[in-house]
Order: sequence, then structure tokens, then C-alpha cells
Amino acid sequence: MRPEITSLLLRGLVAAGVAVCSGSAAFAQQKTLTVYTYESFVSEWGPGPKVKEAFEKTCGCTVNFVGVADGVALLTRLKLEGETSKADVVLGLDTNLVAEAKETGLFEPHGLDTAALTLPGDGFKDDTFIPYDYGHFAVIYDSETVKTPPKSLKELVEGDPAEKIVIQDPRTSTPGLGLILWVKAVYGDEAPAAWAKLKNRVLTVTPGWSEAYGLFTKGEAPMVLSYTTSSAYHMVAENTDRYQAAAFSEGHYIQIEVAGLLKKAPEKDLARQFLAFTLTPAFQDTIPTNNWMMPASPTTDPLPDAFGKLVKPEVTFLKSPEEVAENRQAWIDEWLKAMTLN
Repeated sequence: MRPEITSLLLRGLVAAGVAVCSGSAAFAQQKTLTVYTYESFVSEWGPGPKVKEAFEKTCGCTVNFVGVADGVALLTRLKLEGETSKADVVLGLDTNLVAEAKETGLFEPHGLDTAALTLPGDGFKDDTFIPYDYGHFAVIYDSETVKTPPKSLKELVEGDPAEKIVIQDPRTSTPGLGLILWVKAVYGDEAPAAWAKLKNRVLTVTPGWSEAYGLFTKGEAPMVLSYTTSSAYHMVAENTDRYQAAAFSEGHYIQIEVAGLLKKAPEKDLARQFLAFTLTPAFQDTIPTNNWMMPASPTTDPLPDAFGKLVKPEVTFLKSPEEVAENRQAWIDEWLKAMTLN
């Protein structure tokens, strides 16, 4: 064989080999779905690890969770990043923030059928945000310390200042904002006077839920703002009924958590798949005993018996997203003035 022909053949084989290797490498590279959420969702005890594992089995992708302190902090981050955000999906806003989130212009309609949702009352339906769980806010108390828990918001406000409660900052925390809306729903224009009384019972105000609940379980305060479902955690995971939710006669404010798709999502098809996945049992089954909230869609796993022992509010408060967006800052300022925190 002539040398020049041999050389051409060798170069051809090398080129073919490089092409095959390059093709294999490209095939091996999985797409990455980036989901912004809150820290407790992605913690080792939260639903994040199980959700990641379940979705990755179906998507042929890698799920990258990015956690921030809380839902309010999540919205703040999105506003700062704007259209440069690397997120595909945002999971962890709630209905109190969705109108403000829409105003950013960063989200687009999900285009999914949400008829299977099982939310209390009239629930929440929206073309942009999909509910994935819900829970009623409640005062959780240590039954070994608090012998007579408050039976109403009025009793909490006017109760013994020596029995302290830890609450969250409404500027950075969705439970903190929820408490403001709860007080406003019950007291209306008298809310500032109610806050002025309640501040005597507040041990401290934390940036988010995790810090507040940590102080409570360490015994720093006998009460904390959390959810009716929090007592289920202690009954199931710790086999104790020591920590209970106080049932309030006026009713309880509900939090409905939602997920949304960003217009500039780098992996938009994967993002739509993930949003659809949040409505399936594979996602919803992780919610009750990992996020310790109520599932928004039907599950295949039955709820633990502890969930049958939870406080069941006779009245559910939920202000419209538009009303919250219009008044949120004014109501926070009202809280700041009353609590003398500014």
C-alpha cells in the first residue's frame, strides 16, 4: 500500500474515533434542572432528596436544588437576579406572594390541568402558579410548660407576658407574613393595638421558620409560630405528643405553597415536566412526612394516624393575592411601628 494512502486511512480512522468519542461525551452529558426553593425543603430530612431521586429516574437529568432561607427571601433573590436568574423552576412562594411575583414579569403560564387539586374551601387556582402543599398556621406550645394554652388569638395577644412566643420576621419569612395577615383578618383596623400587646409576649423575632423552631425545641420559649401539622412531626418522628397546636376559636390562616416556571428558564421543557411531576403521587407522597404539610393533590400512601389528631380549623382565613400585594408593605410598616423594631 502506498504511504500516502496509508496516511489518509490512518487520519480517517483517527477522525472517526474522535467523532465517536465526542458523540459519546455529548450523549453522556445530562441536562441540569435548577430549582430555587427554601432551605428546609432541601435539607436531608426534607422532601428535596426524595423528590430529586424520583424525578431524576424519569427525566434523564440532574436536579440542582438551590436553597434560601424562606419564601420571602426567595422572591427577593429573584427580584435581584431578574432575567439573569439561572433558575428553571421556583418552588416555595405562597399565595400571599404570587401577585408580587407576577409583577416581576419573570414567570409564564404553566399550561397544566390542576383539576385534581384537593385544597380546603375554594382553594387556589392560577394559570401561572401550581399549589403543591398547604398548612394552617398555628401556635405550637410545649404542653410540659404551658398548662393552659391560648384558645384564641385574643387570648394569645392578652395572655401572660411571662409565657413567651418566638415569631418570624414578615420581611423575610412567609410564616411571619402569615401571622400579620392572620392578625389583620381577626382584628382589622385594631391590629396595631393587638401587636402592641402581643410584643410583650414575643421573646424574639427570627429571620425564618427554622431558627424560630430551633429555639422552641431547645426550650428557649414555650410557644412558637408554626403549623398545625408540626405536632404530627413530633408524634410520628419522635413518638411524643408533648408539642401541640393551640386551636383558635376565631379560625386559622392558611398557607398554600406554589411552584412556577420562569420565562427565561434554560431548561424550559424539563421545567414543565417538573411542574407536572409536582401533581403526581411520586411528589405528593413525600410532602406529609418530609415537609410536614398537607398534600395538595391525591397521594397513594395513606396519611399516618397522627394526622387524624391534628387541629382542624372551623374557619380558614385567606386573603386574595391582590389584596396582599396592595397592602403588604403598609401592614409590615404597621407591625414595625407597633413592635418598635424599626
